[in-house]
Amino acid sequence: MPMKASGRNESTNAFQFMKSLVILALFTCHAIALAEESVSWENPLREKLVKMAADLTANLKPWDVPNCRFEVEKHSAVADGVTLNTTAIQKTIDECSNAGGGVVLFSKGDYVTGTLVLKSGVMLEISEKSRILGSTNLADYPDQIASRKTVMDTHMKVKQSLIFAEGVERVGIRGPGTIDFRGTKSNFPGKQTIAETPGRPFGMRFIDSKKIVVENITLTNSACWMQNYLNCEDLIFQKMMVINHANYNNDGIDIDGCRRVILRNCMINSEDDAFCLKGASLRPTEDLLVEDSTFYSTCNAFKIGTDTQGDFRRIFARNLKLGGIAKDMKSSAGHQASTGITLATVDGGTVEDILISDTSIERARCPVFLRVGSRGRLMPGMPAAPVGSLRRIVIENISGSGNFRQGSFISGIKDGVIEDVVIRNYQVGMEGGGTTEMMQAPVAESEKGYPDAHQFSVKGLPAMGFFIRHARRVDFHDVSVTPAASDARPAFVLGAGAEDVRLDGEAMAN
Repeated sequence: MPMKASGRNESTNAFQFMKSLVILALFTCHAIALAEESVSWENPLREKLVKMAADLTANLKPWDVPNCRFEVEKHSAVADGVTLNTTAIQKTIDECSNAGGGVVLFSKGDYVTGTLVLKSGVMLEISEKSRILGSTNLADYPDQIASRKTVMDTHMKVKQSLIFAEGVERVGIRGPGTIDFRGTKSNFPGKQTIAETPGRPFGMRFIDSKKIVVENITLTNSACWMQNYLNCEDLIFQKMMVINHANYNNDGIDIDGCRRVILRNCMINSEDDAFCLKGASLRPTEDLLVEDSTFYSTCNAFKIGTDTQGDFRRIFARNLKLGGIAKDMKSSAGHQASTGITLATVDGGTVEDILISDTSIERARCPVFLRVGSRGRLMPGMPAAPVGSLRRIVIENISGSGNFRQGSFISGIKDGVIEDVVIRNYQVGMEGGGTTEMMQAPVAESEKGYPDAHQFSVKGLPAMGFFIRHARRVDFHDVSVTPAASDARPAFVLGAGAEDVRLDGEAMAN
C-alpha cells in the first residue's frame, strides 16, 4: 500500500509542478499587460508569490512512509462499532513509532476510540468502508495539556481532542475511509461561544510538529473545531473532505502560526469558519499555497483572524469556491456565509503580502471584509498589544452571484489604517434592495469589538459594493457589482479617513 500511495503522490506532484510552471509563464504575460496600470508594489508581490507557490510545489512533498504495516487487531482491537479500542489502538501507534514508523491500519469496519496520542513516524490509514468513531463518553477524552502555553489554551481552555500530537514529526492521516467524531449536541452539549468550550473536545490538535500529511480522508461531526495546527512546519492537505455541522464552533480547519503549507483539492463545509488562519500560537504564519478547493460556511469561508497575535505573510490562494452553504445542503444555521473573504488583524499582528485570485464568492452577506481593530487579546501578564497592520493585499479575478445586500467593507481604525490594497476584475452579483436610509445610517467604529462583518450594519452598509474608511492607497480596477433588484445605494462610498482611493486610475471623492 505505501508503495502504491507513493507512486500516486509522485504523479500528482509532477502534475502540480508542471501546472505551476504553466501558471508562472501565464503570469509573466499577464504582468506585462498590467504593468502600466498597476501600482509600484503590485507586480513584484505577484511575482514573489507565484514563485513561492512554484517552490512549495517543487520542494514540499509528503514524507516517505516506511513500507511496514501494523494492524490494530493484533492488539485486540474490535471493529464492531461498540467496543472501546483506545488501549489497543494506542499500543499499535506506540509499536509502529518504536519500530521506526509505518502505517497503522484500520481495515475491518468501525473502530470506537477515545483520545489517541500520535507519535513520530506514524501514518494512520483508514481503509475504504472503514471508520474511526469517536467515543461519545467525555470520560474517554483525558486532558492533554500543551507544554507551551498559547493564547488559545489560555482563553479557550482547550484540553481535549480525539487525536493529539505534540513535538512530533513525520505523522499523518489518510483514507479513503472516514473519521466520524460523533460530536453532536446530544453527545456533547454546550453553547456557541468565543471563549471556553468545556465538555466539547476538538477533533484533532497538532502542536509544535513537523512534516504532517492529511490526505484522501473524510472528517465529520466534531464537537468543536475539527482540526487545529499550532506552530507546525511542512504541512500538506490534499483531497480532504470536511463536513462539520454537528455542533457549535464547528470550524473546518484552523492553521495557527505554521510555515510552509500546501492545501489543495479539498472540500470544507462547516457551521463556523471553514478555512481559518490564526496567530494564537504567538508564531508567524508564512508561505502558504491554497488552491483548487471549496470552502462553504455559515460563518466565514476564507479567513485570517480572529486571533492575530502573530504575523501573517506570503499567502497565495487561487482557484477557490467560497461562500454560503449550497441550497441542496442541510444546515440548521441557514445558507448564507457571513463573508467570502475576511482578512483581519485585531490583536497586534501584521497581515501582509496576500494574493487571492480566480475565485468565486456566492451566498455571502459581505463578500469581502478587510479589518484592522484593537481588541488586543493576549495571555495574562503580556504587555499590551500594538495596533496591527494590514497591507499589500491583492484580490483579483473574482466572480459570483446570490450575495446578500450588506455589501463589502474595508475598514481600519484611526490609529490603524489599512494600506495598499488592489481589487481587480471583480464581477459579483448581489441581492439588491438597498435603501437611502442605509446610505445615511452611521456604521459603528467598534475598535475593540469582535472582528466579524455581521457586527457592522449587517442589513446594509452605505454602499452596495464597497464601503471604505480608515484606508489609504486602495485601487479598484474593472469592478462591477450587479444587484438583482433595484438598489438606491452607490457602488462605492468613502467614509472617514479614506485617502487616495482610486477607481480605474481616477481618484474617488469623499
